[in-house]
Amino acid sequence: MDSTRRFPLLSKIDSPEDLRQLTESELLKVAKELRDFLVDVASQSGGHFAAGMGTVELTIALHYIFNTPEDRLVWDVGHQAYPHKVLTGRRDRMTTIRQKDGITPFPKRSESPYDAFGVGHSSTSISAALGMQIAADHAGIDRKCVAIIGDGGMTAGLPFEALNHAGDVGSNLLVILNDNNMAISPNVGALSNHFAQVLSGKIYSSVREGGKKVLSNLPSVKELAHKLEEHAKGLIVPGTLFEELGFNYIGPIDGHDLPVLMTTLRNIKKLKGPQLLHIVTKKGKGYERAEKDPVKYHGVAPFDPDKGILPSDQPAPVTYTSVFSDWVCDMAAIDDRLVAITPAMREGSGLIRFEQEYPQRYFDVGIAEQHAVNMAAGMACDGIKPVVAIYSTFLQRGYDQLLHDVALQNLPVLFAIDRAGFVGADGPTHHGLYDYSFMRCLPNMVIMAPSDENECRQMLYTGMQLDQPSSVRYPRGGGPGVKVQQKMIALTVGKAEIKRQGKNKKLALLAFGSMVSPSMEVAEQLDATVVNMRFVKPLDTELITQFAKEYENLVTLEENVIEGGAGSAVSEAISAAGLTTNILHLGIPDRLIQHGSQTDNLEDSGLSTKQIVATVQTYIDKETQQHT
Repeated sequence: MDSTRRFPLLSKIDSPEDLRQLTESELLKVAKELRDFLVDVASQSGGHFAAGMGTVELTIALHYIFNTPEDRLVWDVGHQAYPHKVLTGRRDRMTTIRQKDGITPFPKRSESPYDAFGVGHSSTSISAALGMQIAADHAGIDRKCVAIIGDGGMTAGLPFEALNHAGDVGSNLLVILNDNNMAISPNVGALSNHFAQVLSGKIYSSVREGGKKVLSNLPSVKELAHKLEEHAKGLIVPGTLFEELGFNYIGPIDGHDLPVLMTTLRNIKKLKGPQLLHIVTKKGKGYERAEKDPVKYHGVAPFDPDKGILPSDQPAPVTYTSVFSDWVCDMAAIDDRLVAITPAMREGSGLIRFEQEYPQRYFDVGIAEQHAVNMAAGMACDGIKPVVAIYSTFLQRGYDQLLHDVALQNLPVLFAIDRAGFVGADGPTHHGLYDYSFMRCLPNMVIMAPSDENECRQMLYTGMQLDQPSSVRYPRGGGPGVKVQQKMIALTVGKAEIKRQGKNKKLALLAFGSMVSPSMEVAEQLDATVVNMRFVKPLDTELITQFAKEYENLVTLEENVIEGGAGSAVSEAISAAGLTTNILHLGIPDRLIQHGSQTDNLEDSGLSTKQIVATVQTYIDKETQQHT
C-alpha cells in the first residue's frame, strides 16, 4: 500500500511525540486514517479487530494529553490496544502481528517502553496501574497512571478489589471505564432521557443489583445500600457506587467525540485523588459490518474489506471444541442433572448450541473464573453435575477454588479444558502449558488426555460417571481425524492403551494426549512401541513398571511443561516401585515459547516429528555407548 498517499498524517507519526506536534483539528483526520489503517491490517493479517476500532479516539486523546511513556497507560486485556501499537512506533510492523517473529497481539513490556504492563488475561489493569501510581508517589515523581478497562473486564472481582483499595489509598489514579455495551444517541433531548438510557444499560444494572445484594448484608455500609436503593429508582446519577468507593466519578461521555474527550482528559489531569471516567464507545466503530456483529469481528482471519467475512462453502471441520459441543448437548438430553458453566467464553468453548437448547441449564458468569469454579462446587454439593467449560490458561485464575472448594471436598465437577497445549498466535499469555503440572498434585482429581476426537467424547462421558473431580484436557483445533462414535462408553480409569508394538525392546514411547499421533510417526521410523497413556492421574502404574523392566529406554512425550508434568509422574512411579531405567522426558522446555503458528510453537520446543526422531536417536546412541 502507498501509506504516505493513503495516510498522509498517520505515516508521519512514529511516536506520540509526533502526534503531539499536530493541531487538535488535525486529530480528527488522524482518527479517520487510523481506522482505515486498522481495516487494512486486519484484512491482510487477521487479528483482534472490533475492540480496537472502538478505542481510536480514546487512544489518540490519551497519547495527546498525557506525557507517555513517562505517564503510564495500562490497557486491560490488550484487544483494544491495536491503535496504541500503531501510534507508538509499530505502525510499519502491524502486518506481522501474531506471526512468528512479528509483534505481539497484546501489550508487552519488552516490546515497547509505551507498553507499561504486559497483559493477556482480563481485569488486571486497575491493580497494576495503582501499583505504578503508588510507586511514583513513593519516589516523589509527578506521574499520572491510567488504567483503561472495558465493561466486560469489570465483571471480574479483581477490579473491585483494586477500586476499593485505590479509594482508600487516595493516589492520583485515573480509571477509564470503556463501556461498549451501551449506545449514546447522537442528539440527546432531555436530561431525563439521557439518564434513562444510561440507567437501563447492562453494566449499570449489573453493578446496581449486585451491589445491593452484597452491601445489604454488611452492617457497616447500610447507608450505602440505602443509597443504592435510591440509585435503582433513578434518583441520583450513575456514579454512586464508584463515589462510595472513593472515586470522583465523571461521565458517561461519548467516547467517539474527540474534542469532548480531549477537554475532559485535560481537566482530569489537573485533579487530585482517584478519578473514574466513564466513556461509552461502540465496538467496530467505523466499519459497519463489525459494528453490527462485534462478536464475529472480535478476532478475524484475513478478509476482503469490501465484502466482509463471508461464510465458508466448506463444511465446518471437526475440532475438539465441536466434539465437546455435541457431547454436552447429547449428555444433557439423557442426564437432567447436567449444567454447563463458562466464564464469558460461550463461542470459544463451544456452548452456543447448548445455550439455545438448554437455556435454563446454561450459566455464563462473565470474566469471573474463581466464581465459575466455586459456583460449580456449590452446585455439586446438592446433586447437580456441573461441567465447567474453560480454557487451560483461564483455569489458572480459579486455582484456589479448584483446590480448596472442589478437590479437597471431593466434589464431582467435570472440567472441559480447551486450548490445552499451544494456541499459536496469541502467544505465551494464552498457551495452556501448565495444567498437567498444577492439576496432578491435587487430591481426588482425575486427569484425562484424549489422543483423538472420539476418545475425547468418551473421556467426557467417563468424567460424568465419576463421583469425584475430573478433567478432560484437549488442544485447540482438530485432532488426527478419527470418526466420532455416537455411542458413549466409559473408559476404565487409570488404564493405558498400547497403540503400536515394536519388534524389539530397545524403545517405548509413553505419549500423552496430543503427542500420541506424532509418536506413531516417530515409532514407524524407530520401530518403537507406543503407549497412549490416556490418564495423567491416576497413571497406569502397572504398565509403567512392566515397561521399565522390559524396555531399555523409555521416552515420555507431552504438550505441557516438563517440570512437574506427566513425564515427571512416570519417573515418580518408577522410583516408587524401586526400579531404575533409562528415561527421557520430552515436553515444553523451561522458557517462554513466543507467538506464531502452532507448528512454529512445536518446532520452537523441539517437538516436531523430525526433531523428536533426532533427539530420541541421539539419546539411545548415547546410552548404548555408555553401556558398552
